[in-house]
Amino acid sequence: IRSLTLGLIVTVVTVIVSFMAGLAFRRRFPGSTALFYLAVASLIVPSVLVSLGIGLMFRLIGVDAAWWSSGLGAHLTWTLPFGLLIMFAVFNRFDSRLEEAARDLGATPWQTFRHVVLPIILPSVVGIGLFGFTLSWDELARSSQAIGSVNTLPLELQGLTTTVTKPDIYALGTVTSAVSFLVIFAALFAIRALQKRQERQGSDAGSGLV
Repeated sequence: IRSLTLGLIVTVVTVIVSFMAGLAFRRRFPGSTALFYLAVASLIVPSVLVSLGIGLMFRLIGVDAAWWSSGLGAHLTWTLPFGLLIMFAVFNRFDSRLEEAARDLGATPWQTFRHVVLPIILPSVVGIGLFGFTLSWDELARSSQAIGSVNTLPLELQGLTTTVTKPDIYALGTVTSAVSFLVIFAALFAIRALQKRQERQGSDAGSGLV
């Protein structure tokens, strides 16, 4: 339950921050390059060093290491860079002429975002959520130094395998695989449903023009 809760929180935060950052980086602003490299730096630094630094930082500011504080921060240093890179790739391929056409037809900025931009990029947003959950669900190295006195599921499995092999390991492995496959299939189903919805809306708009 702890791992599942942490994974869901990480998913929500990753989706929101990555989506907002993708919108912000569509236009250059002072310090955008330095901010980008800072955001993806955690992919280069070894995971153990990142988690150790986060755990020490929380202790220095007087907050005990826990899964909902330092553990959450450690997982976000792993999921956010992937979310940012996905959003940057999506907006890099986005055709801005669609927004211009909507504005020419009298749409407000909010209507353009809601009815043009969001439906097109929504499948990618679902993919970011899938990335965020699966990366957090099986994260081991970044949890080892920042999770506090409790264990997540990967840490519990590691502890069981280093002592004595018990049937619990295989049961937990089955549960882990089942949850992972469930999330993957749910995300794929959501992406396919969104794509079909876009195709229907496109065909309806085309027939309306005819």
